[in-house]
Amino acid sequence: MARAETPVCDFGEPAIDFSLPGVDGNIYSLADIEGLNGTLIIFMCNHCPYVKGAIDRIIRDARELKERGIGVVAINSNDAVNFPEDSYDNMKKWAAEKNFPFPYLFDETQDVARAYEAVCTPDFFGYNSERKLQYRGRIDEGGKEDPGPDARRDLFEAMKQIAETGEGPQEQVPSIGCSIKWKNP
Repeated sequence: MARAETPVCDFGEPAIDFSLPGVDGNIYSLADIEGLNGTLIIFMCNHCPYVKGAIDRIIRDARELKERGIGVVAINSNDAVNFPEDSYDNMKKWAAEKNFPFPYLFDETQDVARAYEAVCTPDFFGYNSERKLQYRGRIDEGGKEDPGPDARRDLFEAMKQIAETGEGPQEQVPSIGCSIKWKNP
């Protein structure tokens, strides 16, 4: 697995619309998932050890952020031919097993990941209510390991601040994960 980390947040970059199938059989656009106080778009997949290690924390944060008016969605853009664990059918199984509290979408063409310039899984994009990027950092210091009960919840705290003020923290630590598995051209 090639390790990658997210670039510095490009504050104010507008969210890009999309139309992608979810594991529930519905098609979702940005308008379908955005929240009153902001939106969190997570690029993730099924097989990445960083995502697997953080998935319970991602689910916890998504549930709590929804209570604060933040819409949450996860998008899998990996090449499912060369990485069959990331197939649409396996996405459906994992979402059901984990009871995801957010739509889990399949970006089979990888166009959405390219448009967002996503680099790794997980890659978090936190937007304010005006669809302006305010966060591009990590979930917490744990990465794929449990950070312990007293660890700062970077993603949750940033999105909470965005919901309350419309602005993300100036200090952000990049997310680290597996590189997106791009299709061969």
